[in-house]
Amino acid sequence: MNDPQTLGDTSPEEFRRQLHELADWIADFRHDIGSLRVAPNDKPGAILAALPAEPPEEGEAFEKILRDIDRIIVPGMVHWSHPMFLGYFGWTTTAPGILGEIITAPLNVNAMTWRTCPAATELETLVIDWIRQWMQLPQEFGGVVYDTASVGVMHALAVAREEAAPSTRKRGLVGARAPVFRIYASEQAHSSAEKAAIALGLGEENVQRVPVDALLCMDVRALREMIAHDVREKFTPLAVVATVGTTSTASVDPVPEIAKVGRENKMWLHIDGAYGSGFAILPEYKSLTAGWSEADSIVVNPHKTLFVPLDFSVLYVRDLERLRRVFTLVPEYLRGDTVEAQKNYMDYGIQLGRRFRALKAWIIFRSFGREGMAARLRECVRLAKLFADWIKIHKRFELAAPVSMGVVCFRFVGPVAGIGDAGPGSTTPATVADKIDMLNSEIVERINASGRAYLTQTKLRGRTVMRIGLGNVLTTEQHLRAAWEMIREVASRL
Repeated sequence: MNDPQTLGDTSPEEFRRQLHELADWIADFRHDIGSLRVAPNDKPGAILAALPAEPPEEGEAFEKILRDIDRIIVPGMVHWSHPMFLGYFGWTTTAPGILGEIITAPLNVNAMTWRTCPAATELETLVIDWIRQWMQLPQEFGGVVYDTASVGVMHALAVAREEAAPSTRKRGLVGARAPVFRIYASEQAHSSAEKAAIALGLGEENVQRVPVDALLCMDVRALREMIAHDVREKFTPLAVVATVGTTSTASVDPVPEIAKVGRENKMWLHIDGAYGSGFAILPEYKSLTAGWSEADSIVVNPHKTLFVPLDFSVLYVRDLERLRRVFTLVPEYLRGDTVEAQKNYMDYGIQLGRRFRALKAWIIFRSFGREGMAARLRECVRLAKLFADWIKIHKRFELAAPVSMGVVCFRFVGPVAGIGDAGPGSTTPATVADKIDMLNSEIVERINASGRAYLTQTKLRGRTVMRIGLGNVLTTEQHLRAAWEMIREVASRL
């Protein structure tokens, strides 16, 4: 039986020793991360098989737990912070970000209302406004921090739904006699619009995918035609999502033209700037912000391009009170912890308990400043353009989309021996393209399986292409050259 005298926390002396050990572990991990495999090549279940199936009956020493992290957890990870991780959007972490997370953990506050933690509430308000200033948004935009952009767009569309069908919050879609709503997003937009439609009872099929133009941006003429068709069919246009930095290619939709269509049809305009909006801190990317002032809501993900560790996403709404009216709900047990004159962030979403996310962002923004973040983003753009130049001069590869910000989509095109040879039974052009698709996919899979680098693949205009995303502060030109050599080497062998 445990002695009541030993049921408290770890002793201060022991905890201090563990913290020093952990500090050394973190510093060593960051220093040596480039020597690790980027991704494991184990079969599913390998990590589970290496761990005890039964939960521990008695506590174990921190040193033993840390050894298992080294032995099982670290080798079983995809290391998104590895300098050779070139997938998705070049996710990164930094020393200030790690320090921010370390400081946040022991504070362990619940930032649901001003009274439950005034510092968390007011710092969140400050950080949100700093980002607003960098994004050059009008002061009428207020924001709230969520985990991801997918959650942000769901909240934004909930407000759009309430304003288009008042009393939906209280009575539901049927009780409010709401029409069948339609949401519009480009073929290249993120799937979060469908997820939001599912959660809000609007229906996945009522998210209409608009064709894109030659630059993979939303075709505004096609948008107009789709809306006109839906109106004739008795659907009600609710919202349009314009993307600034699409998931596959980082293309940028023509926001001013989309905003005009939205106004004409009294639709909610949501801008998904999860990736691209961070580049607005660069004066040379000011054009990205065209039309933003006309939006009803905008999502910005500092955990993609402003160097904040996952997760940290901000939803801005023109007149934030619109969001609060939809979600505010104060149960009796919280009335003593709310101050009407102060902002209570629990009123701006479905979440009640909230992490102190703003602290890590504040530490990072102060550590780097706008100039420091801008310099790092410029290096990311430089590396993307450099990689694109290598593609352009190589006869067996081609760019698959215009290079936008830190994303490069490219394709291995041959010539490929044994494919498409002339003569009886020769491969048709369609089959040749299909086989080249398979080769592009195989290149990515072999590189990822090697553990030396990590790429992603996507589909553009029906064809498989390779894709790299730059943004990791640890990735240098030397790493990029090594990846390019690896890609050519694997393609040559195939």
